[in-house]
Amino acid sequence: MLGNPAYPTYQVFLALGIAAVVALLLMPLWIKLMKHEHFGQEVRADGPQRHLVKQGTPTMGGAVILIALVVSCLVMAKPTPQIFLAVGVTLCCGLLGLVDDLTSVTHGRSLGLTPAAKMAGLTVICVAFCLCAVNLCGVEPEVRFPGGFTIDLGVLSTSIPVGDGVVTIPWLYLVFVFLLLAGMSNAVNLTDGLDGLAGGTSMMSMLVMAAISFLSHDANLAIFCAACAGACIGFLWHNCYPASIFMGDTGSLALGAAFAGVAILTNTEVISLVVGGLFIMEALSVMIQVVSFKCTGKRVFRMAPIHHHFEQSGWAETKVVIRFWILAAAFGAVGLALFFQMG
Repeated sequence: MLGNPAYPTYQVFLALGIAAVVALLLMPLWIKLMKHEHFGQEVRADGPQRHLVKQGTPTMGGAVILIALVVSCLVMAKPTPQIFLAVGVTLCCGLLGLVDDLTSVTHGRSLGLTPAAKMAGLTVICVAFCLCAVNLCGVEPEVRFPGGFTIDLGVLSTSIPVGDGVVTIPWLYLVFVFLLLAGMSNAVNLTDGLDGLAGGTSMMSMLVMAAISFLSHDANLAIFCAACAGACIGFLWHNCYPASIFMGDTGSLALGAAFAGVAILTNTEVISLVVGGLFIMEALSVMIQVVSFKCTGKRVFRMAPIHHHFEQSGWAETKVVIRFWILAAAFGAVGLALFFQMG
């Protein structure tokens, strides 16, 4: 572990810098590899017509984001159960996304795994993460709100003797963790539709979670969050408009899991819903569109997710991205302010 432990803020910023440099330097090699293997993005046929020019752009840049994250954590973080769990859930969701991306490019279609297969994979990951968080990391199965109000979701639990210990299964909290982790992974995935959008908004959200982790007296998780943000910075150099590479589900599912995982490990799940408000806005726009069309045959938005609605309204892609970055920063600022109201 580099740096003087007496200066944890220095270690957090150094973790960000290491991840950014690793991603920045490795990405060109990855782009060449993807081009050589003809692993290019399949653009949705029903998406904005202007996006058809992006057909064939190298994808799966999320693999380099994960490499940069792991390298930075290996160098800077202490080997604690929390850091292993945070990195583990991120890599597992990244691996699921990688399978999804490979399925997409090898079959030449914009959709990879079936929704059922993807959800089955996320379910296994969420259940394993929740049980490890509660039994290995001591996470309390409760939901905390600003102002000190708390809901105990551990009231319906089962304890199973395993060897010399006991494994506790908090059923209500298990469902809550699944909804948050799987939901946020899919929300970031839906946000990944414009050049630089998911990378930039994830960077801002993870920087806020780094501050929250640090203020929660867990500098190790702060290092993890900073490494995620740094990896996004290195990726954005190559993903800004016009993108040379996309992160794919490999990156979007992993970043969503990293964000939700840290929220659970720091018991700031409710705060994370505000910090990640832009991701939730994107996911809600899809849900509203689907429900409206099925029930009334009419669409609320010109196109969903909502970033495409603004594109179809005449906004330039870069204008949508920058304004959504501003929204993400605003959500993060409000979330950080609410954190100080936690009891």
